[in-house]
Amino acid sequence: MKKVILSGMLALSCWMGQAVQAQQKHSFALSTTDFMLDGKPFQMISGEMHPARIPHEYWRQRIQMAKAMGCNTIAAYVFWNYQEPVKGQFDFSTGNHNIAEFIKIAQEEGMWVLLRPGPYVCAEWEFGGLPPYLLQTPDIKVRCMDPRYIAAVKTYVERLAAEVKPLLVTNGGPVVMVQIENEYGSYGNDKTYLNTLKDMWVTNGINVPFYTADGATAYMLEAGGVEGAAIGLDSGGSEADFAAAKKQNPNVPAFSSESYPGWLTHWGEQWQRPGITGIANEVKFLMDTKRSFNLYVIHGGTNFGYTAGANSGGKGGYEPDVTSYDYDAPVNEQGSATPKYDSLRQLIGSYLPKGKKLPAVPKPIPTITIPAFNPAPFTSVWDHLPQPVNSPQPKPFEAYGQDYGFIVYKTTLIGHKSGKLTIKDLHDYATVFLNGKYIGKLDRRLGEKTIEIPVSDVKNPVLEILVEGMGRINFAEAIIDRKGITDRVVLNGMTLMNWDVYSLPMTEKFVQELTASSSNATKPGQFFKATFNLDKTGDTYIDMSGYKKGIVWVNGHNLGRYWEIGPQKNLYCPAPWLKKGANDIVIFDLHQEAAAPVKGVAGL
Repeated sequence: MKKVILSGMLALSCWMGQAVQAQQKHSFALSTTDFMLDGKPFQMISGEMHPARIPHEYWRQRIQMAKAMGCNTIAAYVFWNYQEPVKGQFDFSTGNHNIAEFIKIAQEEGMWVLLRPGPYVCAEWEFGGLPPYLLQTPDIKVRCMDPRYIAAVKTYVERLAAEVKPLLVTNGGPVVMVQIENEYGSYGNDKTYLNTLKDMWVTNGINVPFYTADGATAYMLEAGGVEGAAIGLDSGGSEADFAAAKKQNPNVPAFSSESYPGWLTHWGEQWQRPGITGIANEVKFLMDTKRSFNLYVIHGGTNFGYTAGANSGGKGGYEPDVTSYDYDAPVNEQGSATPKYDSLRQLIGSYLPKGKKLPAVPKPIPTITIPAFNPAPFTSVWDHLPQPVNSPQPKPFEAYGQDYGFIVYKTTLIGHKSGKLTIKDLHDYATVFLNGKYIGKLDRRLGEKTIEIPVSDVKNPVLEILVEGMGRINFAEAIIDRKGITDRVVLNGMTLMNWDVYSLPMTEKFVQELTASSSNATKPGQFFKATFNLDKTGDTYIDMSGYKKGIVWVNGHNLGRYWEIGPQKNLYCPAPWLKKGANDIVIFDLHQEAAAPVKGVAGL
C-alpha cells in the first residue's frame, strides 16, 4: 500500500510540474501493477479527443482545455477511413488529416499521448473507422483473418506507423502506448487476428507498450485480450472491474480506458445529458486508488460531412447518430468549459501536491450570431443527374464504387403498375416518386419498407427512388452495413427489373460546381442558396429549424446533416470556415419545396 501511495505522489509531481521535452528520450514500461515512466510509477489522467472531429486550427486550444482540467495525457483515435478516403490514396498532410501535427502539438503542450489507431475504433464514427471500399468485395469479412481484409490493414498499418514512429516515447516523442483494435471482446474471438495486428505494429517499428480496451466482463476480457498488453476497462469504475482485469492477466496493469462523462445521441431522441454525479464518483474512486484513466470524451467535436455512425438497435434495427458529437462532454462542441468541466477540474485539482496549481482555463473561442437571411431556390438534384448505369436489379452504393451521399434508382413499371411496393432492404432513407410526383418516404430507422403506389393514367409509369445513405453501423455484429438498396424491389410480389442507377456522392466539389436551374422546381430534392455578409468572424451555429431533412455547405465545407425530427436543429460552423465579407451557403433538402429563413446562433 505504501508503494501505491508513493507512486501516486510521484505521478502527480511530474504530472503537473513538467512539460514533455521535445526529442528528450523517456522510457515507458509496464510493471505488474503500474505504468512506469522513466522507471517511476505514473498515473495517467487522460482526456480523449479526435483530431478528425476538431478543426485543426483549434487543436491546440482543445488540448490546453484538457490540460487545464487536470489531464496529463491525450488519447486520440485515428480513423482509417479518414486517412485513406480513396483506396490507395492516403492523406497524412492536409488539415485535420495531419496526425503527426496533432501529436506534436500535444507534446508542445506538455502532454503524453495514447494512440488508438484501430484499424477498427467504433467511436460513433462511420463504419467504426473502416474504409467503405472494403464493402465493394461482396463476401468480405472484417476484424478477422480474411486475407483481403488483412492485406488492406497491412497497408494502413505500414503507412500510419511511418507517420507516428518518430513520435514514440522511445524516439523522444509523447506517444507512450498504442491500442490494439478496440473492444474486440464485444465482437469476435480471433486471437490470431489480434496477435497479427500486434506483430504488424512491432514489425513496423512501434516499440512502445500496447494495450487493449474491453468491457469489464470475463468473456470480453478473454476474447479481446492480448498477451503482454495492458488491460483497458470500458469502463473501470469499481474494485470489481479491476479484479476482473487482474483475474484475466495478473502480470500487467489495468486502467479505465473509457470513463464516460457524457453519452451519444441518435436522431429522434432527446439529447443525452448524464449528470455530473456518476462521473464525479468514478473519478474520485480512480484518484483515491491512484488508478490511471481516460475520459471518453473530454471533448467530442463534430461529425462533419458524412462521418456520423449509427447503432443497430431501435424499432428498425438502425439508430443513426446526430451530426454533433458534443456528447455532453466537459468541453462542449464549441470548445468551451461546461459546469461538468468546472466540477471535474475542481475534483482533480484537489489531489495536487501542496503548492501546485492547475493551469488557467483558456479563454473561450469568440462566437457570433448572424441575422436571419433568406436563401433562394437554386437548382434541383433532378437537373444534375449523371449518366446512369444500367443494372438488372438494384445494387448497394458500394457495388457502384460509391461511399457516401445519395443514389437515384429508376425503372419503368411493366405488369404490375400500382399496389404494395417493398424495398428489400432499404439502407437508409428514401423518397419515392411516380411519374415525377412525390409519393412518400421510407425510413429504415422506423422499420419502414413498404409504400402504396397509386394507380396512374400513364401507360408506362416511371418509378424513381432517391436513397440517402446515412451513417454505417459502427458497433457489434451488424457493422457490415452496405448502403442504398441492398437486395431488390418488389411490387405486389413481382421483382422489378431493369434499373437505371444514378450515383450522387454529393462531394464538396460537386456542390461548388452546381449551376442554377428551375425545370424541376416543384419536385422535392431541392438546393437553396444564399450569400450572407460578415463584418467579423467567429464560431456560430447555423439554425436549420425552418427546414426538413438535408445537408448544409458553408463556403464549400460540409457541416453535416440536419433533420426536423431533432434533437439537433443547429449545425456548428467554426470561425476558420467563415470570412469577412461575402459567405456562401448551399442547402440540400429532401422534402422542402419553399425556401425558409436561416440565421446564425450562439450555441447548439
